[in-house]
Amino acid sequence: MGEAGSPRRNQETESLVASNDRLPNDSPIPQLFTSLPALNEAASYFAQTTSLLTRCFTDYSVDYPSSDSGYPLRHAQEMMTFPSRGLAECLDDDHPGSNRSHSVISVPSTSEPFISDRPTRAPSEGPSQSSGALVRSDYSGQSGISLFQGLIERARKTVRGSVDDIGWLQRDPEMPPVEDGTEKFMEIIDNIRHGLHNLPNSMVYLLVPGLFSNHGPLYFVDTKTSFSKMGLICHIAKIHSEASVEKNARELKEYIEEIYWGSKKQVMLLGHSKGGIDAAAALSLYWSDLKDKVAGLVLAQSPYGGSPIASDILREGQLGDYVNVRKLMEIIISKVIKGDIQALEDLTYERRKEFLKKHCLPKELPVVSFHTEAGITPTVLATLSRVAHAELPLVAPLSAGQPTRVPVVMPLGAAMAACAQLLQVRYGEKSDGLVTCRDAEVPGSIVVRPKRKLDHAWMVYSSLSDDPSEADASQVCEALLTLLFEVGQEKRHELALKDETVLINVDVEDV
Repeated sequence: MGEAGSPRRNQETESLVASNDRLPNDSPIPQLFTSLPALNEAASYFAQTTSLLTRCFTDYSVDYPSSDSGYPLRHAQEMMTFPSRGLAECLDDDHPGSNRSHSVISVPSTSEPFISDRPTRAPSEGPSQSSGALVRSDYSGQSGISLFQGLIERARKTVRGSVDDIGWLQRDPEMPPVEDGTEKFMEIIDNIRHGLHNLPNSMVYLLVPGLFSNHGPLYFVDTKTSFSKMGLICHIAKIHSEASVEKNARELKEYIEEIYWGSKKQVMLLGHSKGGIDAAAALSLYWSDLKDKVAGLVLAQSPYGGSPIASDILREGQLGDYVNVRKLMEIIISKVIKGDIQALEDLTYERRKEFLKKHCLPKELPVVSFHTEAGITPTVLATLSRVAHAELPLVAPLSAGQPTRVPVVMPLGAAMAACAQLLQVRYGEKSDGLVTCRDAEVPGSIVVRPKRKLDHAWMVYSSLSDDPSEADASQVCEALLTLLFEVGQEKRHELALKDETVLINVDVEDV
């Protein structure tokens, strides 16, 4: 049987070579092996396979040249005739009744059919004449090349990630320099540890929580309790942290005005993570209304320049677009967490650059920025953070009459350590697990850079294994606000001296 099929096979090969010899030089399947029919036929099969793969990814094709070049439409219909054997025959093997002389594959169009002015096989040609005939079109080749180039570009963009964006605030010549306040901060911490508290009760202290704080009942609770024991007025801003920055800025503006008119005291703000971004936006957008009501701002571990985590997840044109990573995050945030995807978008480098170019913090506003580096040692991986507590009334003693509280813990330290390791390996950047140190430094602010290893969640959730010989989160917050108060006093003194100098110069000119 194999010998009987041999002459027929040789005849088809000769027909194919003869037919290919009649094609012009710009044929979509170049005849590079005219003296080797087997290789020539293999090249033909390879070109046809490429077209089939291209058809599978028509959703990701790019725009093609205009109508002047002969390709007026995108996703146009393409007709291709396979040789009598090879790939087309393999496709027809599942259909015994089909005609094996040739197979035509049609790529459906999303708009109008493609019309080509190139030569095609005439309908009157018989099966023997069409064994090697092909519809002439370069569309599949261009589509395959464009798909490959698009894939390479997406891969390159995915690999580079945020390498060009991290630390852009320090590279921007228009941004004012920062001043190191770490030494002064450590002195204040030492005084607090020895019972010396200098926070005045003439202020109201407003703590602004960060992203997803609505799902953590103990967010900033220990700090507020500590402040209340010292006789200080302290509030935790009741905002929807998963909302956009501008929406929270409006709510904070109203919150500050209510506190001021109710207490007749100025407000000092301390924002953690996205809470610092929300607070800074409120002061940038509504400074004319708040300048007499706000005494200063602390941004603790806030991605003021942007977050590589948010940017890498939401950046368009990456390989993740093929699996709709952005859509997945939108479902998680909007449906599961009941938030707004824009809350995460506002933390990307693109959005932060756009916002800060338009709305910078007022120069006369005292600002302190604080950032840390997360530890990645094995002991950190076993750290558990208390994020809530559960009440179990059934196991409570009858005499006590109070339900038993059981702490709800999560391995936040391990999660932060893993993220910090990722950012260190991928970008070579130190971070607290979510925010790089360079992106947390606010231009023109007093920057605190402690050597102690603290992750992003430590500031607001107490750990079950905190070292009693070290300051806790509430003491760190107290020290930051104390430093802010002293910076504010110095800045007001400097402004007063400048005003006096201006008045003196005016008097001299009048004389």
